[in-house]
Amino acid sequence: MGAQKSIHAGKAKIDVNVDFTHKLCASMMFPSSRNTSSPLSLVIGSLCIKHPNLFGGSEKLDVSWDKGLYDSNILVAYRRPRPQWVSQQCFVMQHSLSPEIGVHGIPVDNFSRSGSGGVNLSRLSVGLDLNDPASSKWSSTTSIKFENVRLLSDDGRSMTRDLDGFPVTCSGNTHDSMVVLKQESQYAKANDCSFSRFTMQIEQGIPVLSKWLIFNRFKFVASKGVKLGPAFLLTSLTGGSIVGDMAPYQAFAIGGLGSVRGYGEGAVGSGRSCLVANTELTLPLSKMLEGSVFLDCGTDLGSGRLVPGNPALRQGKPGFGVGLGYGLRFKSPLGHLQVDYAINAFQQKTLYFGITNLAS
Repeated sequence: MGAQKSIHAGKAKIDVNVDFTHKLCASMMFPSSRNTSSPLSLVIGSLCIKHPNLFGGSEKLDVSWDKGLYDSNILVAYRRPRPQWVSQQCFVMQHSLSPEIGVHGIPVDNFSRSGSGGVNLSRLSVGLDLNDPASSKWSSTTSIKFENVRLLSDDGRSMTRDLDGFPVTCSGNTHDSMVVLKQESQYAKANDCSFSRFTMQIEQGIPVLSKWLIFNRFKFVASKGVKLGPAFLLTSLTGGSIVGDMAPYQAFAIGGLGSVRGYGEGAVGSGRSCLVANTELTLPLSKMLEGSVFLDCGTDLGSGRLVPGNPALRQGKPGFGVGLGYGLRFKSPLGHLQVDYAINAFQQKTLYFGITNLAS
């Protein structure tokens, strides 16, 4: 249940989307202890403003605001026209606020769900993105940004320690500051019978000031899809590690949809390193309906104890998890519906719903 509207103001375009559906579903599945008496708490929506020619020289300005139940994201992007054979530049300013569930969340119901740990992440970043000219199979993006990260309680107050009295920042203050140089490269190859994709992200904290974080963090995702007659087999492997200065919120969270199904977000573990493998076989059942079986597994490679404050050990996370199950994929011109039924190593069952609205 919601509304969509596009408005043209001169050359600018404004898209407005307001949705109540997710609020109703979430209220039934995950009752919240937060105070949601404000009318705005009932609204999930987005506002997008695009201007294709801001100063008369084909400069593009994009402003977007997305609001969820307990999270929000504001993004401002400004692009100047450049020849296609040189790197495209984009000035970006972003502020996001979201519950920090992956690391500080508390596993419940045999690790099938993660409850709030009373920690919320407020991140402000300002910087420059450089998109290199893409080849036939390779593409890369380089960015350098200043980031300020602040941890907030559920009532919006700055915090330096979690509910158990352990620091939530690396500096020990109410915020962490850093300048991050990030390089992301992607390789993709596809044909009628298969596809391959590999993505590598490397982040380096630059020591501009002595109190700012110095670290190196990398993450990779390798995936392969193959047609097996009418069926389609998809496998993927995700891994990463971080060395140097580290705050708990920088840990790799393992578990949840998109990681190890059958577990709550971060309920498998949170460590300095991680390795997650996913396999899914999809079979067509009709023209618009597909069935699938899947197997997910993930581990923190024993690195949970190396995260400052050791939040994974304090919350009893196992550090390794396996989830398996089956699902349905319904595709129609109006949208895609995905339902997954998963069971974890503790015999706890979880049902996942996903809706993608394709109607414009």
